[in-house]
Amino acid sequence: MLPPHNGAASIKGGVNNDTLFLFGGFTNDQTMALVYTFDPQSITWTAPKVIGINNVRKRSLTGINHDGGYNDITLSFGSKTLNINQGNALTLSEVYLYDTSNDIWSTKTTSGKIPSIRVGFSTVLGLDGQRILIFGGMFVNPGYLDTTLYVLDLTNYNWYVPKISGKIPNPRTMHKANVIGKYMVISFGKYKI
Repeated sequence: MLPPHNGAASIKGGVNNDTLFLFGGFTNDQTMALVYTFDPQSITWTAPKVIGINNVRKRSLTGINHDGGYNDITLSFGSKTLNINQGNALTLSEVYLYDTSNDIWSTKTTSGKIPSIRVGFSTVLGLDGQRILIFGGMFVNPGYLDTTLYVLDLTNYNWYVPKISGKIPNPRTMHKANVIGKYMVISFGKYKI
């Protein structure tokens, strides 16, 4: 049984790509592990023994095959500015990797045009499986709004801003992004009022 929680990320993975992984989430139960696996054949949850260090409990993440979120339950932000008034955001200068086949955590330091510290942004995996795209979020910097699309190249962990055209979506946070066909579709969330 899993402790009561919310805001955990889930993703399919494992050696045969038939295991559900659950990561993080908010809970009042201090015994809750950071990672759980669900075996649909035996209908059982387990907390695998994970090697490596990652002791920061995160929530409201989106799992992707091959990053951020926030780690403070007191988070609040201004609806007119999308700036964080209270709480902590995590840097995007490093990403955590979880090897779903071998249950090992590792950390990679990123380089390039690293996005500002933010939470509540959307994330998708590029069609080539070698890029992570992020958009939007809430920010630490007062008076700052960022509608830039950032890309993390997974071959060298370098951030860059692609040359884009067209109408940029309004600033938003806690929205969703999905890849449909060749498109990254941005939907829902909270807009800057």
